[in-house]
Amino acid sequence: MPPPSPRWRGQQVRKLKRSMAVTAVAALALTACGNGGGSDAEGETLSVWIMEGTNPDAESFFKSVKSEFKEETGATLDVQFVQWAEAHDKFVTSIAGNTTPDVAETGSTWTAEFAEAGALAPLDEQIEKAGLKDDLVDGLVEAGTLEDSLYGMPWYAGVRSVVYRKDIFEKHGLTPPTSWEELREAGLALKEAEPDMTPFAVPGDSAYLAYPFIWGAGAELAEQEGDTWSSGIDSPEAREGVKFYTDLAVKDGLSSAGATTWNEKDVLDNFVKGNLSMATMGSWAMPAILEQNPDLEGKIGAFPIPGPESGYSPSFLGGSHLSVFEGSKKQELAWKFVEMMTTGETAAEWAEQTNYFPGQASLLEEAAKSDDPLVKPFATQMVEAGTSVPVAPGWGAVEAKKTVPAMIQSILSGDKSVDSATEDAATEIEELLNGK
Repeated sequence: MPPPSPRWRGQQVRKLKRSMAVTAVAALALTACGNGGGSDAEGETLSVWIMEGTNPDAESFFKSVKSEFKEETGATLDVQFVQWAEAHDKFVTSIAGNTTPDVAETGSTWTAEFAEAGALAPLDEQIEKAGLKDDLVDGLVEAGTLEDSLYGMPWYAGVRSVVYRKDIFEKHGLTPPTSWEELREAGLALKEAEPDMTPFAVPGDSAYLAYPFIWGAGAELAEQEGDTWSSGIDSPEAREGVKFYTDLAVKDGLSSAGATTWNEKDVLDNFVKGNLSMATMGSWAMPAILEQNPDLEGKIGAFPIPGPESGYSPSFLGGSHLSVFEGSKKQELAWKFVEMMTTGETAAEWAEQTNYFPGQASLLEEAAKSDDPLVKPFATQMVEAGTSVPVAPGWGAVEAKKTVPAMIQSILSGDKSVDSATEDAATEIEELLNGK
């Protein structure tokens, strides 16, 4: 395996990576894809698409993967890196033209769409035979399942929790909130104590940062009855969650006016610059923060997104599957690659280099026992309150239309009331999911 990416320097970053992967190496080695196979596929070539950007050292990583796969199977890996921004259209075009690869990384919100189109092969039999069925992360399994068949093998996942300035909290005698009201109260205290900092970011251009307050209030984004989808985003529960979230900015003034148009990168950039006391961010953001501002080492922490009164609000468990395409004439060889990538030392190394979590439940449980303050909260969030968006073939269209960000922005800007904005969003979600 190649050494960790040179981008991630510094003692704290190395500590973060070790904490997320040390237990993974030991546990995953037990299920390593090492059954031999030698040259049984000598002369064959397996085509693979991998999304570009998740691992900055991916070329070096896959150079080792190719060697390992060649040794195990005799086959050659043809790996093509695809930009996330162009990937969905590339998949759609290849499916329509019957030019799909043998295996591809599919984003967890796309797998059901491609499966419904008949493009993906079910993996249940292989997973059962490998003894992996009961040791996969539930949220990724749910996202990859369509009509009781699993079309995407969980590969890696990340989740969002609240990242905060631990030094600022300690300076003012504050502790991590454990309820929505405590979150609000901490924000109000920071607003007064640190007037040059924004207490809590409420970005308008991010659905994933709004979802926890909808789910936390007990609502669903959409549910299916028979062949019809209905949205719960305009339910009383959802409106309660949306109102609390947007009121943090509109009523309490805890977020900046500029954040109305922020996306998650803007949140990260402003946290790095020292402009934010608290912000919801992904587990993968931690090394980026330390890389871009080494002065924050030892000054940041994280806590799971609190529930309305206690516990945790569910957070989107996003990540990727590895899927085998139905049109591949190399199904057995394709599965060998999928198993190698998602179990064993190869999976552990990928998790270490990317600072995502592996897709196996037992490893998450081990990570949740970590005392590392930059690891444990995210692992706890995933194990205790990680969830998925609706597993609907049309959910990709909802995301492409930016229905939920438009809803949040309309409230933050004062263009619509919570009731009006959620009603419009529910109508659009139902139209998109039901193909109207």
